[in-house]
Amino acid sequence: MRTLRRGIVPLAAMVLWSASAFAADLPSWSEGPAKAAIVDFVESVTTDGDARFVPPEDRIAVFDNDGTLWSEQPVYFQFIFALEKAQKLAAADPAWVSTPALKAAAAGDAKGVLAGGEEALLEVVTATHSGMTVPAFTAEVADWLATAKHPTTGRLYTEMVFQPMLELLDYLRAKDFDVYIVSGGGVDFMRAFAEDTYGIPPENVIGSLGNARFEMVDGVPQVMKDPGIAFIDDKGGKPVGIARHIGRRPIFVGGNSDGDLAMAQWSTAGDGPRFALFVHHTDAEREFAYDRESHIGKLDKALDEAAANGWTVVDMAKDWKAVWPE
Repeated sequence: MRTLRRGIVPLAAMVLWSASAFAADLPSWSEGPAKAAIVDFVESVTTDGDARFVPPEDRIAVFDNDGTLWSEQPVYFQFIFALEKAQKLAAADPAWVSTPALKAAAAGDAKGVLAGGEEALLEVVTATHSGMTVPAFTAEVADWLATAKHPTTGRLYTEMVFQPMLELLDYLRAKDFDVYIVSGGGVDFMRAFAEDTYGIPPENVIGSLGNARFEMVDGVPQVMKDPGIAFIDDKGGKPVGIARHIGRRPIFVGGNSDGDLAMAQWSTAGDGPRFALFVHHTDAEREFAYDRESHIGKLDKALDEAAANGWTVVDMAKDWKAVWPE
């Protein structure tokens, strides 16, 4: 009996130490059901011998970008980039303003563009994201992100990434998860900053695609960005993008809106342990508060399904000690 007690004490100490170590991986997360659910899932699927153990090759985690990894209000940041570029293009060539949507964009009128619906938005995006090589566009986005600031916070857009989510990405990678972005944003736009900002390499970024073609430019082989949309990686497009790009169903999925609902449904429908997380923007003081009636990042059907399916909903005001990196 004495020998058994000597074995129990180190084991208990090890368990306490391990729990403390896990908590240290997510220091900006408040103690509560959301953090506990994340840690319980990750530790169980990565512990050899656990009934829910998942081999490393199947540890796929996917995350939406806008509203999940960084902020998205008052409009998507890529749209702000498009508006600013539209103003420059119109100033250089007044004939560029050939439609009502482009006219509104050239005037910096975001509401005017959005009033035209998805068709007007896509028109502005394709007109400002084409006619150049992919490297030239990537460099243009990187230059913009280096100086452009959010209209209300005054922060650089890359400073409006969510610190708790950065910690979650690191935590998953430390547990041999392969982490991807799966977002409705343009793939070339996101690849301009994803690696430096999130540690996610270009090949792990899945997004909407514009038309493109191969061309020799001054004797150099290039991929040119052409007008038009080839694929929209949103709603039902997200599972399609994952299936085509990764070829495996993720076991961990993170989103924030109804645009991520299909991704969560499809991912959690697979065999074995599955985890879905939705960021609920409830913090008007530190960030923004919105959900069912929002024009951006509408969280309505997914909020109801999260409750019905036992998915984890992260209450930003309660579950996060900090929002952005200091």
